[in-house]
Amino acid sequence: MNEDPKPRDPRSRGSRRAKARQMVSARLEKLEDLSISKLVPSTLTLLGLCSGTTAIRFALLHDWTSAVAAIVFAMIFDLLDGRAARMLGADTRFGAQLDSLADLVSFGIAPGVIMYVWSLEAMGPAGWIATLIFCACAAIRLARFNVQSVRDEGATKANPYFTGLPTPAAACMMLLPMLVSFQWNGALPRAPWVVAGMIAITSALMVSRLPTPSIKYMRLQREHRILAGICSLLLLALLIAWPWATLTAGLLIYVATIPVAMVVHHPHAARQRREAHS
Repeated sequence: MNEDPKPRDPRSRGSRRAKARQMVSARLEKLEDLSISKLVPSTLTLLGLCSGTTAIRFALLHDWTSAVAAIVFAMIFDLLDGRAARMLGADTRFGAQLDSLADLVSFGIAPGVIMYVWSLEAMGPAGWIATLIFCACAAIRLARFNVQSVRDEGATKANPYFTGLPTPAAACMMLLPMLVSFQWNGALPRAPWVVAGMIAITSALMVSRLPTPSIKYMRLQREHRILAGICSLLLLALLIAWPWATLTAGLLIYVATIPVAMVVHHPHAARQRREAHS
């Protein structure tokens, strides 16, 4: 004779329902995390990564102007993703790590491949070693930036200076001989020793302790914003009319600000050291 099944405990049914509700609420929270405000910065970062990777493709096709243009677009996306994250309140650790990985490709690997195919290939293995040195220094620079960000030691509104040359600026500096070759015919800008020398300079600046200006944390006074807007429109017009000359001039101006940053930053750094020891 079969025994009657044991009656179900109503408490177990209640616990299962509670667990089901918790699972549903957890999934809803995950869907909320995938809001547009969260996705916009990462999308811009990935677009920058795609631009940097596309620059490598153009380099392999020997389409040099398109390769440089792709690096410029990667820089634009790199500027926009950080601003979008701060404006939308989506500045996360995941976004910071994704940004560094994209920067390594767009401003570390891509410029190295471009300059290797354009000039350094004539040096044989030595040219490839120079390319690897630049890529390694870019990786070191980005790793140090990540560590400083975690420790709150990076650039801030009170101290708008990076430690070492940022990778986007280093990429542009290394591409300077190519920018010059777009404007003036001659074999000198493409000479392997010129490109190798530029790699040595930019690699050393990236891993150095020199203070470099941070555009991200520089703030203009309210009365200067109209003038800044006019200058931005003028710069845009110059980029459309004379893109390579404007990029070259802007890059040289940025390089000239590094010694100025050293002079301005030195008293601030000395005061911080005194406060830390006191």
